Amino acid sequence: MKLTLTILILLMSVSLKAQIVDNQTVNDHHREQSKQYLIPQHQLSFHAAEGLAARARVCANQLGRSVSIAILDGSGQIILISRQDGVGPHNTEAARRKAYTSVSTKTPTLSLSRNAKSNPDTENLAHLPELLLLGGGSPIWFEGKVIGAIGVAGGGSPENDDLIAKSANIEEAGITTQNN
Repeated sequence: MKLTLTILILLMSVSLKAQIVDNQTVNDHHREQSKQYLIPQHQLSFHAAEGLAARARVCANQLGRSVSIAILDGSGQIILISRQDGVGPHNTEAARRKAYTSVSTKTPTLSLSRNAKSNPDTENLAHLPELLLLGGGSPIWFEGKVIGAIGVAGGGSPENDDLIAKSANIEEAGITTQNN
């Protein structure tokens, strides 16, 4: 009886190990084959969004401004929106749309605005419903790829909003508003 039980346990163990090896081989094969169909990407975390917003808010405070800030992920979805006390309610939507414009075009909105006005070929961008061609939106970059965007509104001028947005960097992690 003990011998039969021991043999049964050994056979189950060998079978289980073979199944694990087979599953690993299948997983490796799928991983290799999926490379032609899937794009690996980095996603901003909520923690990163909070850090980016906090860094932008420091710049806004240094300018004596209260602002609305929106942080979007690489697909244009909201991660974080915040509005300081006393900021007009329209600024929250403006911040979101600036970030959306920036993540969509991979371009800071102040540059986009100025280029659109001087270039008849891009002038029509101002008429697309979700885009907002006002300074204050900036793409967020990691390893040469846009992983999100920040939008700032309420800083008193397009240049201030642009400066505040571009101050949102987590340089120690390589997350910046400049494509390096």
